[in-house]
Parts: sequence; structure tokens; C-alpha cells
Amino acid sequence: MLTRTLRATALLALVAAVTAPVAVAAPAPTAPTARESTTVSSLKGDARMDYAVADQEVRVSVDAHSTYSVGSIPQRSWGTFRISHAQDGKLYWGEFQVDCLTTGGPTATVTGRLVRTSPGHPWLTALDPHTRMGVSFYVPETGQARIGLSGATKKGDPLLTKCMAPAADAKVVDGGYTLHDHSKQAG
Repeated sequence: MLTRTLRATALLALVAAVTAPVAVAAPAPTAPTARESTTVSSLKGDARMDYAVADQEVRVSVDAHSTYSVGSIPQRSWGTFRISHAQDGKLYWGEFQVDCLTTGGPTATVTGRLVRTSPGHPWLTALDPHTRMGVSFYVPETGQARIGLSGATKKGDPLLTKCMAPAADAKVVDGGYTLHDHSKQAG
């Protein structure tokens, strides 16, 4: 009987020891994390691009901005750009709400959705509302700036991908742009 009592007491002591709350040291408080560094890119200006038809003029004006914390994909982009095309004595223009501005060195790509057009613009019937277009820019510190236009997708076709535009292949023949690249600020 004594052996049973000793066994039962030992078992109860073991259970109590295993299930008793154990004081655990709280982890040391961590230092508040430094706010991530945010940099801003911007592209501003107005220029006429070289256009193959002599009696027509194409201009691109832009006021675009984006913020970055890490990497090359912007966290947020905003602003507007406008593509104007003068032909046959008429001035057609489309204004776009910027949804992406990416920059790298002397280059930038801007995409946006069509939000307004000049009255009677062919885009009103040829394009879906809020069509996305893209413009690329080459803005060297010295030398010839260039522009590339994506054009728009046909009505009913998928939209151009955000942040994408063709190579800047047309010379700037009047005006210019100012580009502030976030990667120059960060590095």
C-alpha cells in the first residue's frame, strides 16, 4: 500500500511539475523599425516629336510622378500626360490619367488611361473608354531627347499592359523634358 501511495504521490508531483505555468522571459523589445526610405521620380515637359508627315504636328506633354521604397516598381504613380495631333487645320488631343511612371537613368516609361479628348476626336468612336496608352522617353543630360508612342489597342482588344511602352525612337524637334530618376537619389 505504501508503494502505491508513493507511486501516486510521485505521479501527481510529476503532473504538477509538467503542467505548472513556467515563467518565460519576455522577448526584449525591438527597436522601432526605421521608416522605409521613399524616393520620388518625376517627368515634366512638353515637346514636339519628329513626325513623318510634314504638315502634321504631334506633341506630348507630361507631368508624371511616382514613389518608390524598394526596387524598380513604383508604389504609387500620379499625374497626367497629353498627346496632341494637329492635322488638316484641326487640333485633336487626348488626356491621360497616369497609372505608372517608371524611370531608370535617362529613360522613363509612362502609361495612363484616356480620360478626356478634344470634341470630335476619332478616338471617341474608335477606342474603348479609358483605353491605356504608353509613352517612353529618353532624356539624356546632353544630346537629343527621344519619344516613343505605343498607340492604342483597337476597340474590344485587351488593354496595353501597365508600365509598358515601346522604345523611344522619335527625335524631339522642339521643347523638352526634365527627368528626376529615383535610383539616382537612392544610390
